[in-house]
Amino acid sequence: QVHLVESGGGLVQAGGSLRLSCAASGSIFSINRMGWYRQAPGKRRELVALMTSGRTANYADSVKGRFTVARDNAKNTVDLQMNSLKPEDTAVYYCNAGIRTTTLRSEFNYWGQGTQVTVSS
Repeated sequence: QVHLVESGGGLVQAGGSLRLSCAASGSIFSINRMGWYRQAPGKRRELVALMTSGRTANYADSVKGRFTVARDNAKNTVDLQMNSLKPEDTAVYYCNAGIRTTTLRSEFNYWGQGTQVTVSS
């Protein structure tokens, strides 16, 4: 089994910063992509930032220049540093990873339980 556990959400004023962290654990053989999605009330889940195992990062246009994704491949962790937060960044943020396990060896898509980020105006 594989688990993704997020931490670091909370309430912050507009213009402030938060750092989200996600740790993957379990029967992990390798991790391909790892990053973050978010879902605001009444909206579809959307990509925020994703990093490949080769450390190529992709960002949503709405967060470019404000958010930074970072991976530690040795620790199976991914962080999201969020600066200059806006009320429209309010959402539940989900950690996401494409993982091959030691038993199945095929890559599957895994999600964390989500962490709430609320930005007040």
